[in-house]
Amino acid sequence: MRARIYVTLKPGVLDPQGKAIEHSLHTLGFTEVEEVRLGKYIEMQLKASDPDGAGKQVDGMCRQLLANGVIEDYRYELES
Repeated sequence: MRARIYVTLKPGVLDPQGKAIEHSLHTLGFTEVEEVRLGKYIEMQLKASDPDGAGKQVDGMCRQLLANGVIEDYRYELES
């Protein structure tokens, strides 16, 4: 089973990397860009056949290691 995990900063959390990218894009002439937020994408293969069990495992991984619950949100997709 494949898990695709998306980790993003919560609304209201400052994103200096996103601001730096936004500034660079404006410098390159892409002035229509209004806001850039940077996140993480994680893809992993799991030895699991039960989607519910795999979902619980991935959720636990996100809560314990992959996402900082104070400043980040996460979502994931499972594909068998």
